[in-house]
Amino acid sequence: MATKSFPYSAFLRGPSQVLPSLDDADVILERRDDENLILMRAERFEAGVSTLRIAARALAILARRNSDLAEEVLTEELPWTTWLPDTERHACVAELLGHLVAGADTGELVPFSRALTSWRSTAIAWSDPQLAHDLQGPFSGDGGEVTRPADHSE
Repeated sequence: MATKSFPYSAFLRGPSQVLPSLDDADVILERRDDENLILMRAERFEAGVSTLRIAARALAILARRNSDLAEEVLTEELPWTTWLPDTERHACVAELLGHLVAGADTGELVPFSRALTSWRSTAIAWSDPQLAHDLQGPFSGDGGEVTRPADHSE
């Protein structure tokens, strides 16, 4: 689907100048001091939600019946997973699928997005052998003593 962008202020000044764009595109309202907003027709939104739900559940069923194939599919879509050790890659696939199915069912996809970002960062750490080695420990000592901060509430 195509998108068209408008300044949020243009929408506030005259929605009738922006809303006709919804006939053939989703509209991004660009805001300077906050996240952008997206306007879309309800029919397109519901189509996306139902499509995501079906795809997520189909992928979850595939993962239960053939975990190697599901992992192969996700590894092809998320090439950075090849940097993860096998056990981590299995955990990554399971966690991402769980968040994807739950998000498709509830409409709350932020946990999936956060997990995806977290796993990508983990894979990047694993891609550097020295960093991966250092992060696995052992770690010397238990750190220095930290003094209690002064109470400045008085």
